[in-house]
Amino acid sequence: MATQLKNLSDFSETDVPSAAPYHFGIVVAEWNAEITNALYQGAYESLLEHGALIDNIFTYSVPGSFELIAGADILLKNKKLDAVICLGCVIQGETRHFDFICDAVANGISNVSLKYSKPVIFGVLTTDNQQQAIDRAGGKHGNKGVEGAVTAIKMANLFETLNS
Repeated sequence: MATQLKNLSDFSETDVPSAAPYHFGIVVAEWNAEITNALYQGAYESLLEHGALIDNIFTYSVPGSFELIAGADILLKNKKLDAVICLGCVIQGETRHFDFICDAVANGISNVSLKYSKPVIFGVLTTDNQQQAIDRAGGKHGNKGVEGAVTAIKMANLFETLNS
């Protein structure tokens, strides 16, 4: 089915384990706040819906998507967490800045995950325009924050299963 016709955040066909035993970090970029706040609400509410305890969710803001990398690293260094969800939004502009930031953020988040052997979830929108971001932050294509939360729960459960 074409992306334009699909809600990408539909998990009705997926089993999501309980989030109750896990501790989560959420790092949210302040840049493009209208979008990132919607992503955060989706992630936070989804964690709670799946049984996460309020006291087991640690949220921190960073200035922009590039800083998500350091934010996730600091969180994992200082808190006992099972997964970290990184939420940001980079919208294509007129310069190549978009390409450099998107590439650096994707690689940096991957590196933090490998460094700590913990799931660090890439919940960063990389869109051509504002409308595409709105559509993926609670609009017609769902909410990437919800997807990030479900991914974090499933990965925390996988890590627990394989390490026990």
